[in-house]
Amino acid sequence: MSGDVIVVGGGVSGLATAVVLAERGLRVRVWTREEAERTTSAVAGGLWWPYRIEPKEQVADWSATTLRVYEEFSRRPDETGVRLVAGVLAGQSPGALGAWSAQVAGLRAARPDELPGGHTEGVRARVPLVDMPAHLGWLRRRLEAAGGSVELRAVRSPAEAAREAGAAGTVVNCAGLGARELAPDEGVRPVRGQLVVVENPGVETWFVLADGESARTTYLLPQPGRLILGGTAEDGAWGMEPVPATAEAIVARCARIRPEVAGARILAHRVGLRPARAAGVRIERETLPGGGTVVHNYGHGGAGVTVAWGCARAAAALVPGG
Repeated sequence: MSGDVIVVGGGVSGLATAVVLAERGLRVRVWTREEAERTTSAVAGGLWWPYRIEPKEQVADWSATTLRVYEEFSRRPDETGVRLVAGVLAGQSPGALGAWSAQVAGLRAARPDELPGGHTEGVRARVPLVDMPAHLGWLRRRLEAAGGSVELRAVRSPAEAAREAGAAGTVVNCAGLGARELAPDEGVRPVRGQLVVVENPGVETWFVLADGESARTTYLLPQPGRLILGGTAEDGAWGMEPVPATAEAIVARCARIRPEVAGARILAHRVGLRPARAAGVRIERETLPGGGTVVHNYGHGGAGVTVAWGCARAAAALVPGG
């Protein structure tokens, strides 16, 4: 199968990149060591919002590109899993946000009656909220409709994938945290996120209170059939088991915002490791010592959903024929 593109990674970044390439006529295979529902992307809350990601200048463009794509997807929410939902980011003013905020129609300072939990400042916006399990399934079907495929296959090195891609082929590294070994890149590290999924007692708007320097965040994200409560941002932590005390603290923080969640039935506990990188997102083409081309697209931190399509198009532009 000489001339293939092999995309390593089956999360939102890998699938979006694969879709872009396949719909441009390339033969694309996605290699993933886990089914989509077991990836970090599946655990993500799914809110479009630039969070814990660098470099800021490029992030603004990637985020805006992705916003436009999600706005289009939101016209078919039952199919794509993407909806436009109103909500509040507490503790900040519109002027404190990055340049990307100018792309969000209707973004404004929140009124006092829109700020729960005693907060006095915030931003109100209507932005994409993605039901990640549904969206990942839809992306896979869209890829397959374009002639691409997904294979459960672990990859030990870019050279291994490059040999199978063929002399005219390309490997695209969307391995997320796995890029630490695959690239290899010691600057890649986990930022652990724990969340609690509960029955939704009637919350229809999202709420986020996040400090980029803190290991604790507070968010409520209404998804179809459930409400996601968060969360944590533990830099350098690798543990994948939910911590009961952390879960209790998450519910307590969220209940201070919306008291009705205190008694909501818990459906699940989840943990995901955000793939952060010291130098920010890496989108770069590299020639392997033994021959073969690798295009890197990783290091998205806590905003993989937010920049997925902007980064996918940027990475695809580096693939010969893409």
